[in-house]
Amino acid sequence: MPHIIPIKDLKNTAEVSDMCHKSDEPIYITKNGYGDMVIMSMEIYENIMRQLSMYRDIEISEKQIENCQIKDAKTALTEMRTKYGL
Repeated sequence: MPHIIPIKDLKNTAEVSDMCHKSDEPIYITKNGYGDMVIMSMEIYENIMRQLSMYRDIEISEKQIENCQIKDAKTALTEMRTKYGL
């Protein structure tokens, strides 16, 4: 269940920090009853960014396959060995 706290609770930084590190989800901050910000621990943020990067790479790969921009592994390895003198 998501944590939702009013912006005035951000005054207690130690408690909010503990809440961020104990939760596996972002914490939603409201201002005047409306959503305003989202905060999370650095670990959760880095995990989310890593996942987004992976999904972006998968999307690029799928587009390359659709556009027939593919090589078989043997050709790709031969080109790399030639390029790097291996």
